[in-house]
Amino acid sequence: MQHQRKDMFVIGFALFSMFFGAGNVIFPPYLGLGCGRQWVLGFLCYYLADIGLALAALFAILRSGSSDGITRPIGRIPSTVLMSAIVLCIGPMLAIPRTAATTYEMSVAPLVSGLSPVWFSVLFFALILLLCLNESAVVDIVGKVLTPALLLGLLVLIVKGVIDPIGPVPAHILVENVPRTGIEAGYQTMDVLAALVFGIILLDSAREKGHTDPKAQFRVVAGAGVVAGVALLVVYLGLTYLGVTTSCFFDLTVLRTFLMTSIVRNLLGSGGIVLFSIVVALACITTAVALVSSAAAYFAHLSGERIPYRLLVILISVFSAEVSNFGLEQIVAIAGPILDIVYPPTLVLIALAFLHRWIPNDWVYRFAVLGALAFSLLSVLKGRGMPMDFLERLPLASYGFGWVVPAAVCGAVGLLFGHRDAERA
Repeated sequence: MQHQRKDMFVIGFALFSMFFGAGNVIFPPYLGLGCGRQWVLGFLCYYLADIGLALAALFAILRSGSSDGITRPIGRIPSTVLMSAIVLCIGPMLAIPRTAATTYEMSVAPLVSGLSPVWFSVLFFALILLLCLNESAVVDIVGKVLTPALLLGLLVLIVKGVIDPIGPVPAHILVENVPRTGIEAGYQTMDVLAALVFGIILLDSAREKGHTDPKAQFRVVAGAGVVAGVALLVVYLGLTYLGVTTSCFFDLTVLRTFLMTSIVRNLLGSGGIVLFSIVVALACITTAVALVSSAAAYFAHLSGERIPYRLLVILISVFSAEVSNFGLEQIVAIAGPILDIVYPPTLVLIALAFLHRWIPNDWVYRFAVLGALAFSLLSVLKGRGMPMDFLERLPLASYGFGWVVPAAVCGAVGLLFGHRDAERA
């Protein structure tokens, strides 16, 4: 039991550092800035949409035995397409390049003038490549070495901001819909999608540490999830509050990176910029290591090991280096509509994984996912200017969950369809 508790903390700190990356640094302060006096509500919505759903995904994996167990009911090809889309989102298309762009804009540019972002991306991904080539050591590297330094730097910043705040909590609110803003910020971190892939690494790590019994694996990984969740709660809450204290000085036109840099400069001075640069670099490196290794492991498994893990690490690193040169704000803008499409069917499958024993046939999964996907596509088209005002009248639409009721209705249709299909057979 003592050995299990130790591994819970090691894996839990690793999970914390995997989740806490580029998006987790820049989104909470900007959320606090926009939510003003309602920052606690905005934070709760952010935390639930981010880590709350991510931990639900992790427990769904434990319940199903693997990430594939969650998506398998919709069919082999749709499952592969969805998981590949998820891995690409948290991998070379969006999340991995964002780690490099954030590191450059918040860690390098304030300190080193004249360094080309192209050359920086080459150096950044050369380091990531070296860390990822030893696949079995990934969890221990981030759990034992990088995370303690990351946590220490963040706590110094947050404690200083609480003791000596930049400004008062304002009476105004800059955003129109606080809950929806918090939920959308939680989506942007992509931690829910990442959890479906991180689960593979965590289960493998638990097995390598000698926890071969399924119950022991559940206790270790579940305990690690709690450790990571509590650590992230403290850090997120602190960063959101720091953003609130700047509401008298900035509005929503401020760049996320400039806002965070200004907070650090106000609280810790020029020396704090150096400290924060190290913190951000550690956060982004640990997340990049986790994402590159996870994406490479997934596609290696998908190819039946015909494409070696190490070759995939190289290819993903090279492609991510190229995309990172788009810049942070551009990557965030690109991510919005893509995540609005990928998240709903993924969340449907995570929810249904907990109800698996009461679902009589796979048509429920297929129809529910199809309904969520269809209405998420319509919402994205509406955001691009197409007249679809009826979407705003759907239940929960004001919170960004207008797809929930259509998915439930389609799932019920799938239940009836499955009964009729069984009767004909």
